[in-house]
Amino acid sequence: MATNSQNYHHTPILAAALDLDGTIIGPNEKIAPAVSEAIIHLSQKISVFIATGREPADALNYSRELGLTTPQLCDGGANILDPVRKMSVWNAPLGPANAELVITKLRQMGTAFVATHDNGTASTFDEVPNWELIRISALDIDERTADYLMAHFSSNKEMYVVKAVLPYNGLWAVDFTLAGVDKAAGICRVGEIIGVNPSNIVAVGDSYNDLPMLEACGLSVAMGNAPPEVKSIADFVVPSVENDGLAVAINDHVLPKL
Repeated sequence: MATNSQNYHHTPILAAALDLDGTIIGPNEKIAPAVSEAIIHLSQKISVFIATGREPADALNYSRELGLTTPQLCDGGANILDPVRKMSVWNAPLGPANAELVITKLRQMGTAFVATHDNGTASTFDEVPNWELIRISALDIDERTADYLMAHFSSNKEMYVVKAVLPYNGLWAVDFTLAGVDKAAGICRVGEIIGVNPSNIVAVGDSYNDLPMLEACGLSVAMGNAPPEVKSIADFVVPSVENDGLAVAINDHVLPKL
C-alpha cells in the first residue's frame, strides 16, 4: 500500500539500510526464510547494511548470517562496524559526564540497561568499566516510564534520547546517544564510506528511532507493525514483520527499481 509515494523521486537506489528489530527479525529474533532470501538477493546487487539500536555483537551476528560485507550500523547510529574484520571503524562516544548522569539515574530507578563501550557491553553498574560509553539503552520498561525518562533528560542538549518498542517482549527501551547522533547521521557516515549519498539509499524501519533515517533517505518504507507517526512519513507501507513485510519491501518496491 502506498502512502506518500508522490514524494519519491526516481533516483537510483545504490544501497539499503535495514532496521533489525521489528523489520529483519520479529519477536522470535529469527530471520524468516523469505526475508533472508530477499536480503541476500538484494545484497548481490547493491550494498546492504543493518541499521540498529542494538549492540555490536548482535549486528555482527545477523550480518554474518546474511553474508553482508558492507559496513554495518549499530548503537543507534553511534557505531560503525566492519563485519569482515569484526571491529568498530568509527564511533561517537556519549561523553563521560552524560554517561554518568544516565547510568546514575537508571541505577536510582532500578532500571535494566545495556551500555556499549570499546571492549564490549555492560548490563550492571559494576560492569561499567569507566564513563567512556558509546550508547546506553534503558530496557524492559513500560511506555509511561519511557516517556518519563525522555522528559527527564529533555533539557540536556548534549544527548539524543529516543524510545523504541522491544518486539521480543512488547516493552520499551530508551536509547541515549551523543546529540546529533542518530540513525540518519550514521547512515550518512556509512554512505561516505561506501560512496553513496542518502538520496540513493532505501531505508526500512518500524519504530521512532527509525524516523530520522526514513526522512533522510531517498526511498523510505515503513513496516505494517510501525506506529502511525512512522507510517505517515514513509513512501510505502508493507505488511508487518510477522508477515515477512521486509521481503515484500525488497521484492515489490526495491528490486524492480534496480
